[in-house]
Amino acid sequence: MHFMNQRILPAVRQMKDFEKLLASSYEYMIMLDIHISQIRSVFQLARENRKKLMLHVDLINGLQSDQYATEYLCQEFKPDGLLSTKASVILKAKEKGVLAIQRIFLLDNSALTKSYSLLEKTKPDYIEVMPGAMLHIIKEDKTFHTDIPILAGGFIRSAHDVEHALQLGAITVTTSNKDLWREYESYNTYK
Repeated sequence: MHFMNQRILPAVRQMKDFEKLLASSYEYMIMLDIHISQIRSVFQLARENRKKLMLHVDLINGLQSDQYATEYLCQEFKPDGLLSTKASVILKAKEKGVLAIQRIFLLDNSALTKSYSLLEKTKPDYIEVMPGAMLHIIKEDKTFHTDIPILAGGFIRSAHDVEHALQLGAITVTTSNKDLWREYESYNTYK
């Protein structure tokens, strides 16, 4: 079971939105754009409310996203998952037994080729394809074969976009779009 079958994986940018999500039916969420000084209190609140919190390591203000930061986060906060574009972060998260989500950006054919190579090296637990609207590129490319579950994120603007990404094989959609959070909350099995 992936993320309790959540169709939407809320990606939170502001503390007020995080606080609202604590009362929602979402069990899993991603914290973006957080300052290092907020991490402890955010994890405390998440645990008090039985939420699973993942951090986007590259977007933590005041902390360099590398294997040392990853080790620190794993030891101090025991996150439910870590996201990053960087191989060193993904490899260290896996070494520490933390869910590792490799974020890849599909900008052009060169980026696609580099992403294949990166995924072979890191073997993450999940892949987040950015922008999610480009998920069809991976599906059309005959050289891309992976059993790694895919998340779609970026430029997901409507329920149609969510459903299209899910039809193309994404297991969930990461989004900071609060309207989509509200629209999809009723689909959650966690309460």
